[in-house]
Amino acid sequence: MDERVEEILRGEDAWIVGGAVRDLLLDRPVLDLDVACRDPRAAAHRFATRFGGTAFPLSERHGAWRVASAGSAETVDFTPLPGGIEDDLATRDFTFNAIAIPVGGGEAVDPHGGCADLEARIVRAVTDSVFRDDPVRLLRAVRLEDELGFRMDDHTEKLLRASTELVSRPAGERILAELRRMSPAGYRRLDDVGLLEVLGGALDGPFEALDDPDFRLVTIFGVRLSKLPISRHLQRYSTILLRARRPEDISPRAIHRFRRVTEPWALDALAFLDATELRGAVEEARREEPREPLVRGDELGLPPGPEIGRILALIEEERAAGTIATRDEALVLARSRAGEVGSR
Repeated sequence: MDERVEEILRGEDAWIVGGAVRDLLLDRPVLDLDVACRDPRAAAHRFATRFGGTAFPLSERHGAWRVASAGSAETVDFTPLPGGIEDDLATRDFTFNAIAIPVGGGEAVDPHGGCADLEARIVRAVTDSVFRDDPVRLLRAVRLEDELGFRMDDHTEKLLRASTELVSRPAGERILAELRRMSPAGYRRLDDVGLLEVLGGALDGPFEALDDPDFRLVTIFGVRLSKLPISRHLQRYSTILLRARRPEDISPRAIHRFRRVTEPWALDALAFLDATELRGAVEEARREEPREPLVRGDELGLPPGPEIGRILALIEEERAAGTIATRDEALVLARSRAGEVGSR
């Protein structure tokens, strides 16, 4: 299945397992390999030395190692195989992820009927303890339904619905990784099975207005999104959308004020506010925005301080509104405003 893995593990007891086998059987792109072998650390270092990339421990507790390639989304995970391959597969989450192929080639091992479930498009738990063993699988079950167009069998869904209170227990990074891969239909399914409410989400906003994972997260979780370990970029994006207010009208002044607090995500903010009819006005303002300011802060003749920023912002707004158009007019406005401040 992968000549590189076969080269470094030739003659050893090693197996390709998990999602890589599933995606291969579904004729989907295989980006991440999961290799069960006797000495994951040694295998990872051999792979990185021979083919490039960085080897690092993925789980100190479980002894798994990962090799990540620079400039590529591909990863290769090497996980321990302390017993036989069937023992390993018995610990997997869903039957179609519990199929193994020998690294050197040969017949697949499928003790739980994963191939049949792939054919039937079913998400079926390997054991009744699947969600208690690792609660992130609650989200993964729904995400796999969503990505693959499959459906949980009745027993697996019953197990999931009985375990919804566990869904907030995994590390925030793992929860977020699953949520980011959900489509609108996936979120509706999360809501249907009772997982979304436990996580603090709700579908009462326009979460389908943009096909963007960050937009869906903000729309569905609102201020509760900050409880997850989101990036600084997503934190800023969330803050802007949640603080956005609909423009008072479509005048150039109102659109300028709206853009001043929402750019570079003014169009996303309109979608969040269910005000997409104003999209044209925002796009026109973007096209007409001058490339250079009328004046710069060091031209105002004022001592350094926050007042310079306030005056420059006023000049930008009046220019957008059409009340001033030249550098001289901007300086007159600046002097009058500076005089007002000085007389207080």
